[in-house]
Amino acid sequence: MSNPAVPPRSLAEALRARDDVSLAALLRARPDLITPVPTDLTQLATRAGTRASVVRALERLDRFALQTAEALAVAADPAPYGELLALLTGDDGDPAVSAALPRALGTLREQALVWGDDDRLRLVRTARELLAPAPQHPSPTGLGPTVQEATAGMSPGRIQDIVTAAGLGSTHDAVSAVASLTALFADRGRMSALLAGLPEESREVLSRLVWGPPYGQVTAEPAVHLRRLLDLGLLVPTAPGTVVLPREVALHLRGGRAHREVAPLPPAVEPAATHRPQVVDATAAGQAYTALATVEELLKDWDEGGPAVLRAGGLSVRDLKRTAVALDVAEPVAAFWVELAYAAGLLASDGEADERYAATPAHDEWLEQPPAQRWTRLAQAWLTATRVSGLVGGRDAKDRTLSTLGPGLDRSAAPEVRHRVLTLLAGLPEGASPSRESVLARLRWERPLRGPHRGDDLRSRLAEWTLTEAELLGVTGRGALSGHGRALLGASAPKTPDKVPEGPGDKLPVHHRSPVDAVHQGPAGPQPLSPAEQATASAAAARLLAPLLPEPLDHVLLQADLTAVAPGPLQRSLAEVLDVLADVESKGGATVYRFTPGSVRRALDAGQAASDLHAFLAAHSRTPVPQPLTYLIDDVARRHGHLRVGAASAYVRCDDDALLNEILADKRAAGLRLRRLAPTVLAAQADPASLLDGLRAMGFAPAAESAEGDVLITRAHAHRTPPRTAPEPVPDGPPVPDATLLSAAIRAVRAGDLAATTPRRQTDQPQPATGELPRTSSAETLATMQAAVLTGEALWIGYVNAEGAASQRVIAPVRVEGGFVTAYDHTADEVRTYPLHRVTGVAELAEE
Repeated sequence: MSNPAVPPRSLAEALRARDDVSLAALLRARPDLITPVPTDLTQLATRAGTRASVVRALERLDRFALQTAEALAVAADPAPYGELLALLTGDDGDPAVSAALPRALGTLREQALVWGDDDRLRLVRTARELLAPAPQHPSPTGLGPTVQEATAGMSPGRIQDIVTAAGLGSTHDAVSAVASLTALFADRGRMSALLAGLPEESREVLSRLVWGPPYGQVTAEPAVHLRRLLDLGLLVPTAPGTVVLPREVALHLRGGRAHREVAPLPPAVEPAATHRPQVVDATAAGQAYTALATVEELLKDWDEGGPAVLRAGGLSVRDLKRTAVALDVAEPVAAFWVELAYAAGLLASDGEADERYAATPAHDEWLEQPPAQRWTRLAQAWLTATRVSGLVGGRDAKDRTLSTLGPGLDRSAAPEVRHRVLTLLAGLPEGASPSRESVLARLRWERPLRGPHRGDDLRSRLAEWTLTEAELLGVTGRGALSGHGRALLGASAPKTPDKVPEGPGDKLPVHHRSPVDAVHQGPAGPQPLSPAEQATASAAAARLLAPLLPEPLDHVLLQADLTAVAPGPLQRSLAEVLDVLADVESKGGATVYRFTPGSVRRALDAGQAASDLHAFLAAHSRTPVPQPLTYLIDDVARRHGHLRVGAASAYVRCDDDALLNEILADKRAAGLRLRRLAPTVLAAQADPASLLDGLRAMGFAPAAESAEGDVLITRAHAHRTPPRTAPEPVPDGPPVPDATLLSAAIRAVRAGDLAATTPRRQTDQPQPATGELPRTSSAETLATMQAAVLTGEALWIGYVNAEGAASQRVIAPVRVEGGFVTAYDHTADEVRTYPLHRVTGVAELAEE
């Protein structure tokens, strides 16, 4: 490890001076650095400076940490802490910025975006290139190039003219002239005097450019007030017709501030309304029950095989509309329920040639669970899903319409945004619902938009959808987080309102889990709960929700108008029979069922006898069975099966030949093309199903019969897919490594770094370059190993394992025999045995 008293000369040396806890924090914050594990700290530093990794790290900074990095990009390289502070606070100072800067700088250091001591702060080169002003990509600060950069292509004579016009003494070379001009612009007193002598028009031009963009257009013959600015170097030409405001001039006009507005603290999430917690929980529980009923109804609607799968995947617009009508919801809401059932593994495509969507076997298992457990499964699936139903109806990158259950709906940021939004709600007092504007403002501070897609604020849209979907699902009630929703996050109720944090980001150390934050909030995003923690949180949420859900009823109220009223949710067995025996007329707090001849015949077709139906209604009605309903059942039962339809092409059989004569005489039977085969049998040139439908449309109650002459019992066929797993969420980059992987990776990196940096003994043989493996012949390797066994000295070796991975190691040989060397491996801190034929070479270490 490097001497902490000696300032690091590179990022690799700065990383070498870190302890294991600090390296673990870096790898946790930037997990892409550990995939694959670097061979040593030099490779880790190189990887941390690559463009893709730096861009990812910058995009995950909060607003103030990003503003700090942007200020460093326009400061000197290296920059002292005081210069950085001045760029952020300006001439007037800002106590909030001064207090928050150490934490922001600590975040940048932890993520290896900044290195060096406070007197020599350095932004990694790639980050400086991304954030520093350039004509191709202006700086987010709105500042332009320095005087030195702006005058790089200017002739020495022209530079001397500017120096003379500014009242400075002439110099012998352009470099000293630029330095003299820079010193003038950086001197507050002299610069104020210079600007005071300008006409008002000239100062107005500077004021329009001061906050950016710093570039402007001029004609070939500029006006007098513009010519004055050009002569003094306050505007510098960069191309024909284009001028730029130098950075030093802009900083003076800004009062030394790099940003117009600095946001050292996150905006607070403001409560919009406060309700009693009991009201919130009851409202959320009611919506949770509605969610369960809606998903059950959706899957029941698709029980015999749902809509066909489009060739490109997903549901057609027509099928989505039909599903929305069946669920009595808007199409976007129907898309949400369909996607939720898919995310929970309750529906999938069946994989047949004529591919359709259907319920999975897991749906039947789900139905057998208690309601509270069924809800937690849906809620957990929603929390972790990366598919976003809100995108349905939009366009993808190829201008194709995004469809429900189709490709292109995955957004890897969705789980993180959902967790973060609910965590912010958990930080409010119980019963408090936030204003959407304050939630969105907080999220924008935590992840400010960067790059060319500033108009596509996906995180804000995800946050708005989260608030809506959480209410639909019953995680929130009246906009406030419910008790069972809080338990689902693994959060406890706050004792005080959401307070302003002490520093930027309101982030916790990566090794700490707050009772309010169900996930680690850090630059790498939230770490999901472990499976054990998820199970515990789900069980706690189910315990809180169960008492709030309505108890299923075992009765209905029969009425004289051939309807039955269910005053609440019904027991599953009762509901299943009633769904066959009657048609649902209306839903709401109470469900109204209507009995019709068709619905009664449907129950008789399912194998029920009239006596069974009478007994069922008498057992489950709190009111006497109305006489009209009794007559209806008896009348349909008396006529049911009087006609028998079987397969010839199809035939109609009836013991009453007068009834057959009536059918033959009916003009509506012409399409069935019936003819008499016997006094009690009619043949038809139609299939049995069409014949059944045709006779029923004519008002008869035929029954299908088997080849043996028995009445066929018809029940709904439940179509199921083969066993399917729920769709895997699309990860947002590499997963955050766990403690075991971090420990092993750090040990491997330390070992490789020790082998790469250990001094070698000087010999007459050419030494390998840094990072290269030592190369010696087999005889030299064996001889050096045997000598080291006798002397007890340590050796530096190159080794290639069975997978072909090369590494450098420092070993102390103990025994050499049978083509193997047994040695204490300093890099692995254990005794190991290595095949000699896999050792590329050895070198003796320098004596210390």
